[in-house]
Amino acid sequence: MQKITKEVYLKWYEDMLFWRKFEDKLAAVYIQQKVRGFLHLYNGQEAVLAGALHAMDLTKDKMITAYRNHVQPIGMGVDPRRVMAELYGKATGTSQGLGGSMHIFSKEHRFYGGHGIVGGQIPLGAGIAFGDKYHGSDAVTLCCFGDGAARQGSLHETFNLAMLWNLPVVFVCENNGYAMGTSVERTANHDDIWKLGLGYEMPSAPVDGMNPVKVAEAFDEAIQRARKGGGPTFLELKTYRYRGHSMSDAQHYRTKAEVEEYKKIDPITQVKDVILKEEYATEEEIKAIDKRVKDRVAECEKFADESPFPEKNVMYDVVYEQEDYPFIQHKI
Repeated sequence: MQKITKEVYLKWYEDMLFWRKFEDKLAAVYIQQKVRGFLHLYNGQEAVLAGALHAMDLTKDKMITAYRNHVQPIGMGVDPRRVMAELYGKATGTSQGLGGSMHIFSKEHRFYGGHGIVGGQIPLGAGIAFGDKYHGSDAVTLCCFGDGAARQGSLHETFNLAMLWNLPVVFVCENNGYAMGTSVERTANHDDIWKLGLGYEMPSAPVDGMNPVKVAEAFDEAIQRARKGGGPTFLELKTYRYRGHSMSDAQHYRTKAEVEEYKKIDPITQVKDVILKEEYATEEEIKAIDKRVKDRVAECEKFADESPFPEKNVMYDVVYEQEDYPFIQHKI
């Protein structure tokens, strides 16, 4: 892993702030009904992505995640304007407006979605890693999911096969505490999700998911293990989401005071404090970054607003059709 330098801290601050403001803008335009359907925001969890990207080799490593998936592809190199356009359902989006909020995808940048089925991406992540091992690549796949998905049976099936086949995959539980609205304590007789990997003799550990340095160090160890043929790792990133599960979440299961308490360890604030303490930047330079972020978000919104909706025929063009399909029986 490259050293965590002044430049890394400044990049972290700008990236995480952009991701936060990007999501804030989506919340605002959702209320204006420019974005429809479900909308799951990443606010508070930015350190997980920042640390992961620092440890990854973005020329070959891959990522797959759940439906809280707007900023991960941006971090991996996808044009954020196209991501916002996808959420608007516009033709310039990453999937021509057909995927929407939960299904951002980029083969070019090795981001394999956005999946709406809880835990559905877990076996797929292992499958991507299987493909890399089969073809002799030393790429590593990060397979991310939430604490709710950790209760799915597919996790156990996947862990078993990933260890049996020694796959180059890092399983990542972004434990933000409440799944869809039920606390971790109410879904099992233990709080330590990371221990689920121990039953398969998989290297497993909890990580402070609010600190990008701790995240980067944990990911680096796991990725290097996988790249050298050491097989899977399971990391539980203990993080927190400031907003609801989705925009329709009334959040009756927690107090505002609890949310404010977690904001005291906000990952963006933590990074900013280091920058100022170590004199990596002045207050004026921080303000310049803030303005640059604000302008980029505005550019994304303008691009999405001005982009056209896809033609109706596009919906039909991507549906498979074969008139002589052998398993269709016609009544005589």
